[in-house]
Amino acid sequence: MKTHLLTIQSRGTLALPADLRRRLHLDGPDAQVRLIEHEDGHIELIPVVAVPADQAWFWTDRWQAMEREADADVAAGRTTVVDGLGGLTELFAADDAAR
Repeated sequence: MKTHLLTIQSRGTLALPADLRRRLHLDGPDAQVRLIEHEDGHIELIPVVAVPADQAWFWTDRWQAMEREADADVAAGRTTVVDGLGGLTELFAADDAAR
């Protein structure tokens, strides 16, 4: 765990160290940080990377669950490798014939 001591400027602004901004992808123009105020007085800053609206579907709970399922299938070897479009067409034709 790394700690940083930040000075709060007169208008309430904080400057994050440059290396921290780069590592957490907070160096872009739309970078945001979520601030959580805990009941015990602690505050937590969480980097938030903006997602373009046309890609938001990927980050839904449902889609992320499907991504985890696909990753598990790949890790377990439950995949089929085909050679190009012709191989894919043959695989689909064989699947249709089996039904």
